[in-house]
Amino acid sequence: MTHTGRIKVLLIDNHPLVHDGLRAVLETYNHIEVVGTAGLALAGLEIARNTNPAVVLMDINMPKVSGIEAIALFREAVPDCRILMLSMHDSREYISTSVMHGASGYILKDVSTDEIVAAIESVAAGKTYFSAGVSQVLMNGKVEHGSTPLTSRELDVLVLLAAGKSNRDIAESLTISEATAETHRKHIKRKLGIATTAGLIRYAMDNDLRTSDGGKTSLPTTG
Repeated sequence: MTHTGRIKVLLIDNHPLVHDGLRAVLETYNHIEVVGTAGLALAGLEIARNTNPAVVLMDINMPKVSGIEAIALFREAVPDCRILMLSMHDSREYISTSVMHGASGYILKDVSTDEIVAAIESVAAGKTYFSAGVSQVLMNGKVEHGSTPLTSRELDVLVLLAAGKSNRDIAESLTISEATAETHRKHIKRKLGIATTAGLIRYAMDNDLRTSDGGKTSLPTTG
């Protein structure tokens, strides 16, 4: 899917210097329209209901309702918007939990403005985006086998598998064909030495790729 026209973006961060600075920079890009800023997740939710942004760029650590807790609220209230987490934390638990709750991407606050824009463009187009530092954190964890680590795309597929997604769901989320999704699944099985899809899901859950309901992912009956 290709996004056309200006990309409407909502910025949520409890540090005014952060969202005001981001707004000033992003507004220099002609194809991006910042529709609002907020310091609290619930305040941002009200703005989102009124402006219907394509992308919500949101911090994790905020008072009252955290960014991770807010993901589900945004997905319910503004189902067409995509959530992109912008955080100073490169914790694997924060990253994987954000994705399990429905975030489309995760970037660190020390990335360049150009990368932030690239991330916005990517998630607005229906894809996922993880900054290089984030992908490295995940791949340096347990989610690899022997001397053959998973690629960033294979990691994307594994995260979605852990959420119980089918090949069709994965294909739609990553903007790839179902055949390519199945190929990635086979490569992951080979690299991890796991024969079934249910085994992959259990492996992902054992490595802290948990769903929002605490890891009670529904397991497929076939491998």
